[in-house]
Amino acid sequence: MYLMRIGPAGAEKPVAKVSETEYVDLSDVVADFDEAFFGAGADRIAPVVAERVAAGRTTPFAGERIGAPIARPHQILCIGLNYRDHAAETGQAVPDEPILFTKSPNTLVGPDDDVRIPRGSTKTDWEVELGVVIGRRTSYLGSVEEARAAIAGFVVVNDVSERSFQLERGGQWSKGKSAETFNPAGPWLVTPDEVDDVLGLDMWLDVNGERRQTGNTRTMVFDPYFIVHHLSQFMVLEPGDLINTGTPPGVGMGFDPQIWLRPGDVVELGIQGLGSQRQQVVGPRTTA
Repeated sequence: MYLMRIGPAGAEKPVAKVSETEYVDLSDVVADFDEAFFGAGADRIAPVVAERVAAGRTTPFAGERIGAPIARPHQILCIGLNYRDHAAETGQAVPDEPILFTKSPNTLVGPDDDVRIPRGSTKTDWEVELGVVIGRRTSYLGSVEEARAAIAGFVVVNDVSERSFQLERGGQWSKGKSAETFNPAGPWLVTPDEVDDVLGLDMWLDVNGERRQTGNTRTMVFDPYFIVHHLSQFMVLEPGDLINTGTPPGVGMGFDPQIWLRPGDVVELGIQGLGSQRQQVVGPRTTA
């Protein structure tokens, strides 16, 4: 299934995309794609979707805003330096085990929403990433295979980062990751049965029409299943939690001279089979 949330920010309704032009409205079946929904098992709505498609109960897309495909999660967890070539471009060693940091859950926005430069920013950067959504309450998983069953689906994310906040303000990565709008996600959540090989997906990102990132999930240091298993040894993962699994090379920080986002820039990105995003970069808020 391809699960989406469409409508105005804060009032999105849950739907399932059934073609490039049509969706099935699920707002009478589930309140939202949130912790309660994933905890009860996302696959339970598959028969509803199939039944409504067979009955012709589909709705054409009509230019609605696309929200993040999941409601605000309990936590957004992020894995750093998870591509060998990205570690090399930043001058850092490939980690021996996953590097973990967090983003504020209120960074989550839709795939085509504006990205806002934070006040005082000089080094706002881009990062196309594979996102993993947790499907059940999980801790102390016994094996990597068990981790597969704990995943509700996969999603495109842009792990927007402010490098001066991240690296020059005490070395606390969350400072550079948690500004508002810093986690566009979507356009849809793709359930695992729709993904033939999550370790063979092409990834790309353009800024103002110029290709900046090209990669493939096969070059991950730690794959999504290992990551979920690993994190479950340190914390409880809740249904609907989002894990950003790292970015391939081509971030602005890795260029010489370095390149940073500015108001007016357009960022476009995508992952094979998971959809694409387009964000306009806007300036800082002038009021609180």
